[in-house]
Amino acid sequence: MRDLNHLSEIFHSYDTYIIDLWGVMHDGISLNSKAIEVVENLSANSKKIVFLSNAPRPSFKVVEFLKRLKMSEKFLSQIITSGEAAMHAINENKFGNNFYHLGPPRDQSLFEKVIKNKTSLDKCDFIVCTGLFDNQEDDLNYYKELLKGHVSKKLICTNPDLIVHRGDIEELCAGSIAKTFELLGGEVIYYGKPYKEIYKMCFNKGEKVLAIGDNLRTDIKGANNLNIDSLFVYNGVHRNEIKNKEDLPALLKRYNVITNFFQKELKW
Repeated sequence: MRDLNHLSEIFHSYDTYIIDLWGVMHDGISLNSKAIEVVENLSANSKKIVFLSNAPRPSFKVVEFLKRLKMSEKFLSQIITSGEAAMHAINENKFGNNFYHLGPPRDQSLFEKVIKNKTSLDKCDFIVCTGLFDNQEDDLNYYKELLKGHVSKKLICTNPDLIVHRGDIEELCAGSIAKTFELLGGEVIYYGKPYKEIYKMCFNKGEKVLAIGDNLRTDIKGANNLNIDSLFVYNGVHRNEIKNKEDLPALLKRYNVITNFFQKELKW
């Protein structure tokens, strides 16, 4: 594991860069200017860049969001989301015909191309979780009570992340509800990082790949699962678990992952 001062020291070693968005490129409020500089330099050197996000939304919605943050359109052609991967699976009729959406109204765009029927929790064949309801954003006990009578149904988790930081505020994600459902005895089908299937959309066999992310459970674990190199940005979702870089070995051991490189924030 190498403390990497500048990505420019190693960029020539890789063909393809799989880069996380939330926690690396932005914090939900503003872009990370140093990370933008990295992408600009990689692009100038003709490197393939894929933004791989555990967003429970279609990629065009993520593009719209990044445009509002003033991210250049030239970088927005290769965005892959966990939400889209989940919807492809649902349309392949893997889970049934009737689903219940557990999540906020802002995620409705995910279902625009879904050919299944949206219904109530009592009548559904399976549950699609995109996140927490707007009026129940921090009480997992609410979801425990809501779901305890439905553990015979599969829950499709479109965002395996447990938390994100929006600026300095910690927010729960769909993965937290999925873990609650599993503790009740229910079965969860996850889409997104760290699961191998979504990476098939990112690179071709033979390419030398570096995955960059701030989440050990998803970004770095996913790289480990694919046996590709990784760079861990430690000032992201794990910021409250690490005081300085000397804490890194213990943190990696706790999450049972390895990484090739680390930086406090992504920089060229």
